[in-house]
Amino acid sequence: MILERALFESYAGLEGEQLLVPILQDFADKSVVVSSFGAESAVLLHMVSQVNRATPVIFLDTGKHFWETLSYRAKLIDRLGLTGVQSLTPYAADLAAQDSDGTLHTRDPDACCHIRKTIPLARALECFEVTISGRKRYHGAARATLDFLSITDGRLKVEPLAGFSALDIAAYLKIHDLPPHPLTEIGYFSIGCEPCTQAGGTAADPRAGRWAGSAKTECGIHWSHNRKPYAAPFGTAH
Repeated sequence: MILERALFESYAGLEGEQLLVPILQDFADKSVVVSSFGAESAVLLHMVSQVNRATPVIFLDTGKHFWETLSYRAKLIDRLGLTGVQSLTPYAADLAAQDSDGTLHTRDPDACCHIRKTIPLARALECFEVTISGRKRYHGAARATLDFLSITDGRLKVEPLAGFSALDIAAYLKIHDLPPHPLTEIGYFSIGCEPCTQAGGTAADPRAGRWAGSAKTECGIHWSHNRKPYAAPFGTAH
């Protein structure tokens, strides 16, 4: 507890790039960014590129993304000069055993997220001590109380954009002339996997189009929709 307090105090009052710089310096070989390459991802990725373009960036390629997201990923990598992007795919054995026809999301979206995102990410994070993501409080629901720093599963979790508003994001994108995700131009405020995302949302509630009509609000890589780790009903050891 004392070590955690000292660690947090050393970064107190910092956010955005001002927080990223010391984090990526102090944990140079132990930090990883997790990015969806979604509607607002260019902001955090641009900040990272200004500090260290070789920073590892994990993209969870679920096999269910919009083609526009995959195209946008390639565009941002090239535009920002990112050299550490890694694409993780689900384990073939899990897909064969639990989602051989690709329709698990219609029956159990939590289980689908678990095998397509949570399991491969958990395995990849074993090599790192610090994870960085671009979540924001203004997205609401379980994200409304995000801390800039926290300890999760024994790792330091960093949320440089936690305090950013929709206006902050829009201003940053404009100032740095960053390309928008193509789906934002046709009404998508938040973008995940294609079967579970629909156009919609507002600046005040950008995630309204994610798992619309259900109680689910998170994919599970941070926590499940009920803020508890998803308990898989099947063996997933790898």
